Amino acid sequence: MIFRLLPAAAALALVGCVVNGSGPESLGPPHHEFRTIARDSIQHLRVNLNMGVGDLQAAAGTEKLLSADFTYAIPSWKPEVQYSNTGGQGDLSIRQPREHADYPQVGDHKYAWDLRLARDIPTSLSVHFGAGEAQLYLGDLSLENVDVEMGVGELKMDLRGNPRHDYNVRIRGGVGEATVRLSADTGVVAQVEGGIGSIDAPGLIRHGDRFENEAYGKAKTTIHLNIHGGIGAVHLLSD
Repeated sequence: MIFRLLPAAAALALVGCVVNGSGPESLGPPHHEFRTIARDSIQHLRVNLNMGVGDLQAAAGTEKLLSADFTYAIPSWKPEVQYSNTGGQGDLSIRQPREHADYPQVGDHKYAWDLRLARDIPTSLSVHFGAGEAQLYLGDLSLENVDVEMGVGELKMDLRGNPRHDYNVRIRGGVGEATVRLSADTGVVAQVEGGIGSIDAPGLIRHGDRFENEAYGKAKTTIHLNIHGGIGAVHLLSD
């Protein structure tokens, strides 16, 4: 997926006003919406997060399926939330309205999602993130797979925890910085390749484009991490 950013001059022109298909809308005080989805009979959950521009935070921390706090400057920026349960497979989608996916944040007018997911439901997470900052505290979730596509900005991903089984993490970059925090007690093998500006991996053993921690091959569980392309700096921090 390709995210397009408005040129700087156009961004400045949007101060105090956003134009969409129905005419200009004023940027007023931020709107807050709290949204929850109750637990049901699902055995696995697929989560798809699609944010063109803004601040994204996701973590464990609810007894429900989802607890969310959305902040947006104008009513038409309200995130689109869809959920379905088919034969025990849950599908949760949260999307920034497409007609506003290219608008930058202007001044103090924030566009932000603060999401909490159930820690005990096996979860596959897909994140498409265009510009801004994403903070993903995922180590306490029961992860099956993580797939992140970022455009311009900063990614902070925390995988420290006690996973029950192996899982894969894939990060595809645009321009910016990615920091991934890893547990020293969980096996980690990371493949980092393609257009990376710099790699900082203290405590990991490097073999060309491949990095391993001391627990790899010894721990009961392993995180398989793949980072590819276009990121200015990658930090792999093992605690």
